[in-house]
Amino acid sequence: MCKELKTKVLRLSPPPSNGPSAQNEDRTDGAELLSCTVRALKEGHVVAVPTDTIYGLACLAQNSEAIRTVYDIKGRNGQKPLAICVGEIQDIYKYCKVQVKKELLGDVLPGPVTLVFERSEILNTDLNPFTPLVGVRIPDHAFMRRLCQMCGEPLALTSANISTHSSTVAVQEFQELWPKLAVVVDGGPIGDQSRLGSTVVDLSVLGKYRVIRPGCAFTSTVDVLERKYGLSEDPGDE
Repeated sequence: MCKELKTKVLRLSPPPSNGPSAQNEDRTDGAELLSCTVRALKEGHVVAVPTDTIYGLACLAQNSEAIRTVYDIKGRNGQKPLAICVGEIQDIYKYCKVQVKKELLGDVLPGPVTLVFERSEILNTDLNPFTPLVGVRIPDHAFMRRLCQMCGEPLALTSANISTHSSTVAVQEFQELWPKLAVVVDGGPIGDQSRLGSTVVDLSVLGKYRVIRPGCAFTSTVDVLERKYGLSEDPGDE
């Protein structure tokens, strides 16, 4: 069972004019907010962060205890994988065995897309030990990219909600999780609030792609994969 923390709720941008605010909510500048969040992650805590799609829970992917805490907080099935999040395209090559052109990565990232590749040996073996694959994200979100850069290692990332509940697009929507988190970064309401999450595509088979989750960028992503790079759809085991 997760212990309760003294949660810091930090505003990344001016809050909306309506909606509840926490008594322990702090106003802070971007540099201080980043520093506070990095410190919490380095100490092994789980934090809540905004992305370009929905709010997420993040911890250091190389910290096995923190990964277990994420599963505990969400009540998540241990056989469901976590994605990793990095700050730059070049970082993907450290943790994944990439079989597509670098230009393809640049055409869909940063953006609301999770690309699945075979994992490299350097990645924590306690992260998704049941699969040789791993999904990787670079959100089109300046705070998240800078956070990854400052950490100097990948974040494990999943949606900020209890498993089976709806994805969240505002921090108040997962307020029941706050006591389990060291930091909640309030970036305000996210995007079009579609709650679809990122488009997840498996690119681990040479020349093929397989859509695992259509998400919010399905049409544009498939268009790039097929029309520009000539990949064909892999139906998988179906």
